[in-house]
Amino acid sequence: MFSEKTPMRAVLFGAAALIMATFAMPSSDVAFAASEVKVVVNNSVITSGDIAKRINFLKLQHQKGDLNKLAQEQLVDETLKRAEISRVRMSVSTSDVDSAFGRFAASNKMSPQQLGQILDKMGVGVDHFKSYIAVSMSWPRVVNARFGSSGGNKLSNDDLVTRMTENKTKPVTTEYFLKQIVFVVPQAKRNAILNQRKSEAEASRAKFPGCDQAKVFAATMRDVSVQDLGRVLAPDLPEIWKPLLEQAKGNTTTPVVTDRGVEYVAICSQRQVNDDVAAAAVFRAEDIGKAGAQGISANDKKYMDELRSKAQILYR
Repeated sequence: MFSEKTPMRAVLFGAAALIMATFAMPSSDVAFAASEVKVVVNNSVITSGDIAKRINFLKLQHQKGDLNKLAQEQLVDETLKRAEISRVRMSVSTSDVDSAFGRFAASNKMSPQQLGQILDKMGVGVDHFKSYIAVSMSWPRVVNARFGSSGGNKLSNDDLVTRMTENKTKPVTTEYFLKQIVFVVPQAKRNAILNQRKSEAEASRAKFPGCDQAKVFAATMRDVSVQDLGRVLAPDLPEIWKPLLEQAKGNTTTPVVTDRGVEYVAICSQRQVNDDVAAAAVFRAEDIGKAGAQGISANDKKYMDELRSKAQILYR
């Protein structure tokens, strides 16, 4: 569900800037023969075609060494991450990825279509790059949700007191009580009804009766669910919701498209708080941001080591 900010997003686009500097080079020399299965990760396969695309991607980043091995290991990690992201239902939405792709194209003075043509020319492909973006944006949410309030990132009472003493005052943040309203869109019907569901979600906001009546309200509509998110502090909001909550007019946010369908968040209440829990959330977000700026965190490695230890990985 809701998690920390995603500092790795900056890392993604920092690397992407390097890629764009090389797009004047000739087309890739990695040939795409008929794909064959090279690695099986649990029930997911990685093909020779997948590996060839990742090798081309690594070349664009000027990576050195055994690129075939590096490509395989990156794709194994991403396959495990993707499965875990799906399991805990914390993926960024397709629209998030499309928006990131569009911003990346615009920052390099081209349209998404032009960027797609270049990626195809270089033997990477749009789908492969977007898959990379999706995992890179989603994975920090999963790590932070797992360790953000426990494990390696939990502040002890002594640490909390020390940090508050150093700051002289407790940091202030916004406390929300929220409900999530989801207009469900089955994958099989996504292309056919997504726009209709967007319109239905937007129209429902004007009629939203408040959080106490949210479930009764949802029951009057087709395939609408309500999830009680409870108390959520501003530092724990994912990037997709934080700006929408800050800009919300009234008691609901603008709807967004996600993997589940079309969603908006109902604001049951909000206020400024500076209790110990809020202070810990602020300090934790600061620490996560610093760790993300420095690269892979210890918690990220710990999580991946755990997933690999439990996975069945077969190289062919």
